[in-house]
Amino acid sequence: MRDTRDVLPVPSSISETSITNARALTQATARVSVGDTHRMSLISALPTGAYVSWGKRLLDVVMSFALLVLVLPFVPFIALAIRYDSPGPLLYKSVRLGRNGRPFVFYKFRSMVVGAHESARYVRHLNQVQGPVFKSARDPRVTRVGRFLRRTSIDELPQLWNVLKGDMTLVGPRPPIPEEVEAYQPWQRLRLQVKPGITCLWQISGRSKLGFEEWMRLDIQYIQAMSLRTDIRILLRTLPAVISREGAY
Repeated sequence: MRDTRDVLPVPSSISETSITNARALTQATARVSVGDTHRMSLISALPTGAYVSWGKRLLDVVMSFALLVLVLPFVPFIALAIRYDSPGPLLYKSVRLGRNGRPFVFYKFRSMVVGAHESARYVRHLNQVQGPVFKSARDPRVTRVGRFLRRTSIDELPQLWNVLKGDMTLVGPRPPIPEEVEAYQPWQRLRLQVKPGITCLWQISGRSKLGFEEWMRLDIQYIQAMSLRTDIRILLRTLPAVISREGAY
């Protein structure tokens, strides 16, 4: 759902060097301080059971495949709109960190102008949240069509391919970029214990209207309560959240 961290370049391909650097960065930032031991012990044991072991993956495969089939006929129209509004590739690709910090290539429909990364330093003052993430409803790098795609969460649809491949899951914490993880407090890295997802508690609780600390806390809360019932509840509440567009930019 709404994730406004498109502050990396829009490369045509992701190099092996990027993947290697992301893996090295994750290993370098995985140290845990003694002061965080108590907080981290709260979810020292992840939920277990049939759903966590194989049911969640089964749900991911069935639903992502079905949704991709439904979405496919609309892709040419989305592509035309993106290309007409701004020159550049159809897809935005970046390296994100998955379960246990494993880097993977993440997909979205492009919503920013080409070269957004190079101009990132000029829009830092527009950041509307604290923490290592950048979120702004007034980001000038977002294209006209891109703004619509973001507000409606259509730009997230290519992540269904990430789910089908197994890099992501339908419900789980949003996948961070390596630079964000470098700035995490140790307890916040607990969100890397599970696969990242398209939607989670953050998406149905106000999204960008919430602070970074609250976002991280909701992710940890989800991990503690991960179950079929929890996932179904979040999935059912995601569509109304998308329609309301609350906190989406």
